[in-house]
Amino acid sequence: MTKPGEIHQRLVNLKSLLDRINRAWGSRDYEDLMQFFVEIFPSLFKAERCSIFLTEAETQDIWLQFGTGLKEKEIIAPKSGSIVGKAITTGLPVIQGRLDQSAGFHQEIDKKTEFTTRNILCVPIISIVGNYTVGAVEILNKMEPYDFDDADAVLLGRIVKFLALSIENHRVSEEIIRISRGMHEEITRTGEILKGKHRFIASSYAMRQVLDIASKVGPLPVNVFITGASGTGKEVIARLIHESSDDRRMRPFVAVNCSSIPETLMESEFFGFEKGAFTGAVTARMGRFEEASGGTLFLDEIADMPLSIQPKFLRAIQESEGKRLGGQKTHRYQFRIISASSRDLREEVKKGNFREDLFFRLFSVDITIPPLCKRRDDIVPLALMFLEEINARFNKHVRGFSSEVMELFENFEWPGNVRQLQHEVERLVALTGDGETISIDHCSLRVPTFLSHDSDPDSLSLPQHRRNTEIRLILKALQKTKGNKIQAAALLDITRQSLHNKIKLYQIEKTMSLSFPLTED
Repeated sequence: MTKPGEIHQRLVNLKSLLDRINRAWGSRDYEDLMQFFVEIFPSLFKAERCSIFLTEAETQDIWLQFGTGLKEKEIIAPKSGSIVGKAITTGLPVIQGRLDQSAGFHQEIDKKTEFTTRNILCVPIISIVGNYTVGAVEILNKMEPYDFDDADAVLLGRIVKFLALSIENHRVSEEIIRISRGMHEEITRTGEILKGKHRFIASSYAMRQVLDIASKVGPLPVNVFITGASGTGKEVIARLIHESSDDRRMRPFVAVNCSSIPETLMESEFFGFEKGAFTGAVTARMGRFEEASGGTLFLDEIADMPLSIQPKFLRAIQESEGKRLGGQKTHRYQFRIISASSRDLREEVKKGNFREDLFFRLFSVDITIPPLCKRRDDIVPLALMFLEEINARFNKHVRGFSSEVMELFENFEWPGNVRQLQHEVERLVALTGDGETISIDHCSLRVPTFLSHDSDPDSLSLPQHRRNTEIRLILKALQKTKGNKIQAAALLDITRQSLHNKIKLYQIEKTMSLSFPLTED
């Protein structure tokens, strides 16, 4: 039988292979080839300009993506009312002249490119694997003999077949990248499940409310902001929201920790870069915005995003587009943003550390995850879940926790929240032998002394009153036996080892003012 550790290693190896596939498939060669067609067509047909329009697979929008004089951004063309729309809709070539004397979509493009269109030959780009159009090529302003004819349309149609091959090859490449990235995410998720990162416990009322909100917003196209102290599980909730959306769950979940990216690298991290954009850019790389296409972009510690990048970030998410560093092509973005912070983002806005317009753009719904000390009903179930998962990961069979350890867990304040609990259980499993029960001797935790003395007398907490009662009775028994632990255990009707564990748990010997030394006999 394959062990969990071996499965995880195989997943890591496959993940590494998919990383190399992602890096190997680039778009630079494709864009260079398309630009070559743009430059060669006018010379071949004795014309002035060329434009290449492509249809978007999902929306069927028609985009002018490559063309002579097209410097700033892509232009969308209407299906009706434009020559290219007619060619793509009918699947037939269109020849039209005297356009400088007639109104139409061509004049809109002329204004943006500072050009005057007199005549056009437009040929649809037909898919080589199906009877549908993937785009169209327009040749503009034939200079000799001043008008396009059917022979031009036939010749361009023959050449466009090779262009169709390039386009569809690129689209297959892009799909390979998307699928491999999706597999990458799925493998990462599977590996994290094996390591115990994605199961979620919500025994407490507070966490049930959090999960209720997450389940409601999951299927909706709204941005979400999650607040909570470090280690409370903000990314886990973000993944639950992502995976509860039928439209996005099979698309990428891209997590970015804004506090871990140097300010100088922030722009290239989000927007990507082209080969040669800066020293060290030996290959092109898509940014996080492109990676998250169709899925979710999770921005952890968003309050740490530098002010210098915030205007560019805001513009990108408002217009749903941007350019890689060193690139001219405009890339369109479509993703849900889930952001998170351990700091109060509203206070950061007041201090001038975070833009107010970006703050309101980032989320429609906010979720607050309480610290672990405020949801104590989750502590024991979480500890048992971590024990099961860590046993499997370590290939061990630690039986469980002693009652003293469970009581310590319930009473501890957990400043590091769920992450600290997970690490403590991991440590205890590592130090406990197979078939044994985790004892308090290996615990690194200590109950603060004020819990033993200054408890609220009006509190209705049963664990708190039980702890205070046990401390009082232990002190009374030790006082009566002048510190003899064997005799005190007999008076308390517990074993000597149990008394020893409770003395250690409550730090009685260290923190209480005893008038006698503790002895074993």
